[in-house]
Order: sequence, then structure tokens, then C-alpha cells
Amino acid sequence: MKKRVLSAMVLLAIFIPLILIGGIPFKIGLAIVSVLTFKEVIDLRKKEKDFPSLIKILGLLCLLFLIFYTHNDYILEIGLSYRTIGIILLLLIIPAIFFDTEKYNTKDAFYLIGWILLLGTFFTALEFLVNYNILYFIFILLIPIFNDTFALIFGILIGKHKLIPSVSPKKTWEGSICGALLGSFIAGMFYLNLLNPTANILKLGISVLVLSIISQLGDLAFSKMKREAKIKDFSHLIPGHGGLLDRFDSLIFVVIAFVIMFTII
Repeated sequence: MKKRVLSAMVLLAIFIPLILIGGIPFKIGLAIVSVLTFKEVIDLRKKEKDFPSLIKILGLLCLLFLIFYTHNDYILEIGLSYRTIGIILLLLIIPAIFFDTEKYNTKDAFYLIGWILLLGTFFTALEFLVNYNILYFIFILLIPIFNDTFALIFGILIGKHKLIPSVSPKKTWEGSICGALLGSFIAGMFYLNLLNPTANILKLGISVLVLSIISQLGDLAFSKMKREAKIKDFSHLIPGHGGLLDRFDSLIFVVIAFVIMFTII
């Protein structure tokens, strides 16, 4: 527990200044995190196969290209473009023609494309939020934090019915419901008091509750990935916490869902 708390404090000491400063330092930090998360994606398949070095380099360049390249043909108004995605598809599928099937095939290509699109969308949306208004980023961050906290507490106190035992044996319906309701309430109050005091209460309540549910679905989705890969953590990068993807699981889904809602509602 001590190691877990100490690691969390170190992470906060690194990331909070980068987020507050923004600009080039934030982009450099984002690039480093992107490289580390991509390594976890590659390592996830290492037991089954190790990708050729050329494919690893291409995949990483595609991820960084997706995050940092912007053009006027936006999707969701957050920097992703049809042009960028098209280039990524070509760069990762075409090499499968020339490699031996055992080393790299079209199935491997779509594995990488899926992860690159997921992580690229997340990091691009994250940069959009930080640049737009730091308070929006804090608002989004509160949802998975309080969701997980209250779900754990009430799961221990009153949890009796398992949520999806084959995916996450410790999660319960009681903890999940309490986490979603209380987590969304706290995040909603933050939004109402610091971001938009005139917000429609009903619309805000429904929106935050939906994001809270998506937060839990993100957690379950990543738990499913780890179970399928037969691993406990994506890596051992952060003592007591696992890897970056272990910390980003819920946040990835919430950030993407929020940006979609932000550009629609």
C-alpha cells in the first residue's frame, strides 16, 4: 500500500506541472507517455509473437502521427482526420503482403490499427481538453477516480452480487451502482459550481451518469483484455499500480465519450 501511494504521489508530481504549463512541455510528456503505452500494447502480444522491428517502428510513428498531426478535415473537431487514418491503414496493412504469415499478417495489422486508433483518439482528445479548459480535464478525471473509490468501498461494505465474475471477480452490482451514482454526483457538482452554474440539471445529471457507466465499462473492457492475455497487469512500470494502461483504462473511455458528447450536445 505504501509503495502504491508513493508511486501515485510521484506520478502526480510529474504530470500536474506538465498539464498546468501546457504547450511544448505537455506535448513532450504526451509523446513519452504515448511511446510507453505503445510498448505495453506490443508486449501484450509478446507471448504469442514478437512483431518485426520495422512494424514496431511503423506502428509507433503512426500513433505519434495520429496524435500530433492536424489538418482541416477533422473528425469530432479534435484533430483526427480521414487523411491521417487512411495513411495509417495503408502503412500497417500493406507490409503484411511482404512478411511471412508467422511473423506479421493482416490479423496483426488490424490488432495494431485498433490499438493505435483507440490510443490516438484518447491522447488527441486529452490534449484537446487540456488546451480548451483545464477544469474540463479535472471534471473528467473526477469521474473514474470517485467511481472506482466508491465502487470499492461499497463493494466491500454491502457487495453481495457479482457483476461479471468471469471478467472481474471482485466487482459487485452494489458497488458498481453506488460508484456510478456517487461518482457522478460529485463530478456533477464540480461541473455545476466551477464550469457552468446555469447548466440544465436534468441534462447534466443524465450526461454525468452516462459517463460514469462508461467509466466502469472501460475498466471492465481492459480487465477482459488482460484476462484474455492471461496477465495481471499490462506492465510493471508503476510500482503498486501496474502499467500506464492499467491507470488509463477507465479514463480512456470517459475522455473519448465526453468529447463526443461535447461536440454533439
